[in-house]
Amino acid sequence: MASDKQVTFVIVGGGIAGVTCAEQIASQFVSDEVYLLTASPLVKTVTNFKQVSKTLEEFDIEDQPSSVLEEKYPNLKVLQSAVKLLRAKEHLLQAENGQTFHYKKLCICSGARPKLLTQDNPHVLGIRDTDSAQEFQKRLSKAKRIVVIGNGGIALELVYEVEGCEVIWAIKDKAIGNTFFDAGAAQFLIPSLEADKKERALPCKRARYTTGKTGAGHSGASGELGSALGPDWHEGIELRGTVQNSSGVHVEYECEVDKIYTQQEFLQSQLNTNKSELGLWPAYVQLTNGKIYGCDFVVSATGVVPNTDPFLSGNNFELAGDHGLRVDDHMRTSEQDVYAAGDVCTAGWEPSALWQQMRLWTQARQMGWYAARCMAADVLEEPIELDFCFELFSHITKFFSYKVVLLGKFNAQGLGQDHELLVRCTKGQEYVKVVLTGGRMVGAVLIGETDLEETFENLILNQMDLSRYGEELLNPNIDIEDYFD
Repeated sequence: MASDKQVTFVIVGGGIAGVTCAEQIASQFVSDEVYLLTASPLVKTVTNFKQVSKTLEEFDIEDQPSSVLEEKYPNLKVLQSAVKLLRAKEHLLQAENGQTFHYKKLCICSGARPKLLTQDNPHVLGIRDTDSAQEFQKRLSKAKRIVVIGNGGIALELVYEVEGCEVIWAIKDKAIGNTFFDAGAAQFLIPSLEADKKERALPCKRARYTTGKTGAGHSGASGELGSALGPDWHEGIELRGTVQNSSGVHVEYECEVDKIYTQQEFLQSQLNTNKSELGLWPAYVQLTNGKIYGCDFVVSATGVVPNTDPFLSGNNFELAGDHGLRVDDHMRTSEQDVYAAGDVCTAGWEPSALWQQMRLWTQARQMGWYAARCMAADVLEEPIELDFCFELFSHITKFFSYKVVLLGKFNAQGLGQDHELLVRCTKGQEYVKVVLTGGRMVGAVLIGETDLEETFENLILNQMDLSRYGEELLNPNIDIEDYFD
């Protein structure tokens, strides 16, 4: 059959993990055909990559047509198709378009899908890929009030960027940004929600390519989602509602969604006694704290679930507790010659004391790159050791226009009571927190232009005893670098 192909390498997923893996393999095995399967016509590529320090990386992400990759790597073929079935024991993968691959090595980088509050509710929108971001922009332009549910990265960026629309932000935690910050950092950032936004004169960092696809939010009939958004997904998209002077963001703490009603359901319900106060809205959200808000629509930003479903039937993959494909320290799954990287997988090895997995851009890139190296080492029968990037957790991002650097056990993850915190805060300027255990630094959060990331990274990596410095460690009048060069 013409549609049957014998290939050495197949990679599934056009997000950062998949593209990084495919690029790495294609550049190392120039005489081998490498196939990248992606459900979306656009792929995510890393641009402006900068190694800030030993473990910290900064980069932008661009949506690009797959032809860009094929021009750069003549042996890399990008196929726009979802996966129909995988028979791992037979090393066979079939794409929805009928093409069948007999592979030697397969890497699954299919990412994760949004954990929607409810399926098939027209008033609930999950933001995950470029299409759903455009759908959000379109609906927001007609909205007076939205309810945002969730407390992760996308929710944080969203509530800050939206203008001209009232935002009710419901979070299950005691403080905003619980995934990334403690309550102190949250208090530092909260005033930014009320402050006037700085004029954004900066050009959009990401080149945009429109695909002219119909039915935003759904890629084709099967509802296949495109790749996840970049960390600056809101740039170049005007996130503006219809209200001239909206009253900004109202946060409801320690609550979740109890029920979402359509207008008709709500008007017929027993809750409708105070309708004059609530007004007439397309949807109503009842929270577990008893409060009810009418809104134009609900944004579900409640995290993601590893996108493993297309691969499980008929195979024997070991799954982790979070439903990710469990991988060993060579990114191998439990099925022979099948690797996984990025959001779809869960690290199944004993992690370093200073690293934890978080489904972030930096880790998707690192895992894709390392998975490619592991596949190559296996084919060439060479030994390989766990990459240094898994020694220390490190991440640079931006929230509320502040630079944010997270290092090690930045939220004292897994340390119980056995730690102390040192904090320095200058309102509107910087927030610095270090986590110490036994006099040694094990984590840090840096918000603002602190210039401390490299020094703190070194202090965490070399585990120097800092007991004798006490609180002087964060004294802004002392140049800490002089101590530890």
